[in-house]
Amino acid sequence: MFKCDLHTHSICSDGRFTPKEIIGMAKKKELNYISLTDHDTLTGINEAIEEAEKLNVNFIPGIELSTEYNGESIHVLGFFTKETYNNPKLNKVLNEFKENRIARAYKIVENLKKFHNIKLDINKVLSNGKDTIARPHIAKAIIDAGYHYDHEYIFNNFIGNNCPAYIPSTKLSTIDGIKLLKEFNALVFLAHPVLIKKTPVEDILNLGFDGLEAIYYRNSKTDTIKFLDLAQKLNLYISCGSDCHGIPNDISHGNVGDVNIPQDDSILHMLRWLQLQG
Repeated sequence: MFKCDLHTHSICSDGRFTPKEIIGMAKKKELNYISLTDHDTLTGINEAIEEAEKLNVNFIPGIELSTEYNGESIHVLGFFTKETYNNPKLNKVLNEFKENRIARAYKIVENLKKFHNIKLDINKVLSNGKDTIARPHIAKAIIDAGYHYDHEYIFNNFIGNNCPAYIPSTKLSTIDGIKLLKEFNALVFLAHPVLIKKTPVEDILNLGFDGLEAIYYRNSKTDTIKFLDLAQKLNLYISCGSDCHGIPNDISHGNVGDVNIPQDDSILHMLRWLQLQG
């Protein structure tokens, strides 16, 4: 068994832990590798690298990019070397995404009042996020405002993908997202394929992915076997992720190190590729 977690989130997007705390948990769990993959931002990577070097933890700089394909949200994981992630051109693009997410938060807050009579102070919503503003920050603001709903209920009824208040996070196509990350020499993986409903996963993988998150916190055993077989069939790398957000009583995401990967040549080849590129 190869102990790694290549899908985690910090306070730099919609997680509750700092990058430093994520690394500390990886050390405590004795993980072989850890990656920080915040939504549409690389802001927490420097802190994570510094702490990983201090604690002697193997760290991979990462990101989870929000894209759209066939009318569905498709998340793309990008894995960099420590030499390739910090690029001014890439950071400029990501800053534009950040501004778009802030504008989206304003619209969702307006819709919550319009459709559900939920009144929020937008400044309190924005204060919940250090960098990238996402729906969990809005959910927290609803709870903090005294509305008696839990995180799951809020997503299922107010701000989920099919709810009236929902606003998509980006119009970036999956093909353009893959192209963007590969421009900066990242390995590009399809995140949580188990959550994709509208399009066959194999069709999406053929858009140019290097691998897929075959082992994921919400997978059933059958799901995992299916995705491992698909990776082998398409000669793709595999990764595994808890999708840790650190939100209390969150049944949709795991904690750091909750999933592990079989001893598989694919992950070793991926790590070797990253090391060679660095």
